[in-house]
Amino acid sequence: MKVGLFIPCYINQLYPQVGIATLELLEKLGVDVYYPKNQTCCGQPLGNSGYEEDSKGACRLFVENFKSYDYIVGPSGSCIYHVKKHFDILEQTQDVINVRNNAYELCEFIVKILGRTDLGASFPHKVGLHKSCHGLRGLKLGSCSEVMGDHYSTEEDLLNNVKGLELMSLNRKDECCGFGGTFSVFEEAISTKMGKDRINDHIDSNVEVITGADHSCLMHLEGLINRNKQPLKVMHIAEILNSQTQV
Repeated sequence: MKVGLFIPCYINQLYPQVGIATLELLEKLGVDVYYPKNQTCCGQPLGNSGYEEDSKGACRLFVENFKSYDYIVGPSGSCIYHVKKHFDILEQTQDVINVRNNAYELCEFIVKILGRTDLGASFPHKVGLHKSCHGLRGLKLGSCSEVMGDHYSTEEDLLNNVKGLELMSLNRKDECCGFGGTFSVFEEAISTKMGKDRINDHIDSNVEVITGADHSCLMHLEGLINRNKQPLKVMHIAEILNSQTQV
């Protein structure tokens, strides 16, 4: 299979180590990875702010960059969700349909397409998993706590197979962190309070490292942690799954 690696703009600019870890992880799993150099933003910030018409240029460019790949894989649940669900604003050509159907968040791709859960990683730390809203409720990467039925979680399946890692149980396992993209700008006070609540849950649960599949949420939490000088480290799940050594 030919896989197009999609690295969201904020990861490219602020967290390049996440993009590198994603690439290295996929290569370790034997995937033939390509990085379209002309890729830009998927258009999510404009779409989320109500400017869908203005986002069409970015959406069309995304399709043009990734239309020739069997799968599109990215380390961001929210961006992948945008591609899959909000590219309906474009004319539904076969290229657009294929890109929407073949776009996968990293953990989902590893578990559902590659059929792997044990990646040979080692990370001897107490870890708290932040389940981002787009991944959990949009991409269905896991079951929601308010829904009756069997519990499942793509991210937990992977983390539970990391040697030495202790996945800590949180009091509110799938509560929103308050980031919400531009919501954190327009509703700063509410966003901050929600983020602090999530961080305190991790601290109360003796977590050392917060992880997740969406670094936009992790960026929000990390900013609050650093400002308040709290004893927590934040890492994208790709970094942990690609890890062989201690932090």
